[in-house]
Amino acid sequence: MTAPYTPTVITPNDGARKLPAHDRAGNAAESPGVHPAERAARHVTAGSATGLLAGRPILLAGLGAATISSSAVLVVLSGAAPSGTAFYRSVIALPLLAGLAVVEQRRRGRRPLAQRLRAALAGVFLAVDLILWTHAIADVGAGVATVLGNLQVLFVAGIAWLLWHERPTRAVAFALPVVMLGVVLVSGLIGHPAAPGLHPLAGIWYGIGTSMAYAGFLLILRRSSAGLPHAAGPVADATAGAAIASLAFGLAFGGLGLHPLWPAIGWLALLAVLSQTLGWLLITSSLPRLPAAVSSLMLLLQPAASLGLAALFLGQRPTLLQIGGAVLTCGGALAASLAATRAAVADPP
Repeated sequence: MTAPYTPTVITPNDGARKLPAHDRAGNAAESPGVHPAERAARHVTAGSATGLLAGRPILLAGLGAATISSSAVLVVLSGAAPSGTAFYRSVIALPLLAGLAVVEQRRRGRRPLAQRLRAALAGVFLAVDLILWTHAIADVGAGVATVLGNLQVLFVAGIAWLLWHERPTRAVAFALPVVMLGVVLVSGLIGHPAAPGLHPLAGIWYGIGTSMAYAGFLLILRRSSAGLPHAAGPVADATAGAAIASLAFGLAFGGLGLHPLWPAIGWLALLAVLSQTLGWLLITSSLPRLPAAVSSLMLLLQPAASLGLAALFLGQRPTLLQIGGAVLTCGGALAASLAATRAAVADPP
């Protein structure tokens, strides 16, 4: 999933420190990222296996975006229920993230218990996000659900305005009706009747719920890291929180069973390793060295590629109206993200 967000709308007004110009530029380039593992990998994977391609950040970002674009297709191929999908992908990814956190702790020291608990709370929102996104995939298709996952920037801006009085930019206000029109078109509410088994209206609500949950996750996770140099630790704690929360949801509402166990667990393992880990290692080794505009455009390859992969492997071919809606949705989110990023660089906290 992609999550265009900016330093201004997820950084609280209190206790923020002023960054040097080169750090602000790095944050701006990093801001349109999609998954919080981005920050972890950036800090603890310097000099990793991607070093051979270190001089080609655009290639790395493109490969990473192409890799994570397979997420929705892998969810469909696994055939797992929403709670099971969230639980197993979190549990399988957790060992690697925990290893990165251990390395980070040896270098940077321990984190306060209160902040670790806050990061775990963020994981509850992540679990809700993953569960609702899987529901959206079932109701509107893998590619379209991924496009609907690009609305976080609008919700993050709104929540930050309500909680911390950080007024959103005019670009966010102008982007909102454009994005909403795009959502209606891409969902399939207008045009040809929905394919059997698809429910466009329900898919829209699941998509909006997904974006709201992910916005809450980003905001809480950011505050759990405030004032500390750690990145992998908060992500590992949040992933652990997501695993526990999705387990609780599964026990309460069902969906943890895998029938049959194989190949479902194989697809979920591939999702956790290929998409949730490898893809973001590639992306985070490149985003800090790319201009914000370029990194945003590279990350928008994910929804475009997801539509293509869903058509190729699942036979879910979007109509022309849906393609136009995808362009409006992603374009509106991109414009809002870039405008807020420029404001963050011009007026740092």
